[in-house]
Amino acid sequence: MASMQIDRAEPGDTKALADWREVHNVIIPADPLSQADVRERAGRNVLSVAYVNGELVGCSTVRMPEGEERAVVVIARILPEFRRRGFGTALFQHCMEQAAELDPGVIETIVLSANKEGYEFAIGRGFVEVERGIPEGLEDEFVSLQLPVS
Repeated sequence: MASMQIDRAEPGDTKALADWREVHNVIIPADPLSQADVRERAGRNVLSVAYVNGELVGCSTVRMPEGEERAVVVIARILPEFRRRGFGTALFQHCMEQAAELDPGVIETIVLSANKEGYEFAIGRGFVEVERGIPEGLEDEFVSLQLPVS
């Protein structure tokens, strides 16, 4: 596998935020985000972008702990043309390392139900489906999955 570079997309980093947005909007066309949306998310979440030989291959989100369970959401997205080469696993591992630093009680992820590869990726890493639903204002179903922390 080629070496992957993962950079944090800081709120003021216009290029990294644009790259993060590009990947997000390709993988989740049901919920496209504006540049302002992404900038706001970067202020409250850890957003990262992944490159191989300078080429954009993916992005990730790690959300801060919430609720009594201290649930941390991790989402790794790899563009379709770069899947099945180990990049998703590397990006997911990066997210899990970031999540571990937040002392989570549970790790969660969310997958668009139409994204069968993303769903299978999560299940293959021990996540268990806990809920399906259509968020307000959207038409597509999302799947919430959890990975208990031991």
